[in-house]
Amino acid sequence: MKNLNQHHFLVAFLCLFISSKSLSQSNQPLMPSQQNKIIIDKIVEATRYKNYVIDFCLSKINEATAKEGWNDQKAMEITQSINYKNFRDAIYNSFVVFDEVELETLLKAYEKDPAYQTQNVMTNNKVLINNLNIFANDIVKGKYLFK
Repeated sequence: MKNLNQHHFLVAFLCLFISSKSLSQSNQPLMPSQQNKIIIDKIVEATRYKNYVIDFCLSKINEATAKEGWNDQKAMEITQSINYKNFRDAIYNSFVVFDEVELETLLKAYEKDPAYQTQNVMTNNKVLINNLNIFANDIVKGKYLFK
């Protein structure tokens, strides 16, 4: 009986320990190093992905304007709330799995090979596509109007 109580105590302690560890984890997404962010910014520039993000958001705004009958003032306010910097962390997070050498290799491929420039690793990334949809929908809903 004493052995059984010790096992119950051990199991209870283990459960509490595991629970406290899982609660202490932060909700912050993983981010690359500063050096890797610089390389990622160069990749974004080489792929013209910033323009893609802005054009995508404008397309969503135009759809919402037509569908909901917004006046020009509301459409302009929503359009002016587009800020690429609000989406940049999602891009950084999508590249967190790559090390510096892999990022440099990717950057060189985009800079040197015209055939490779027609493919965009970011427009083919399902997670990033989903995040961009969420971002654009949030802009349309006016969530960035006061930022």
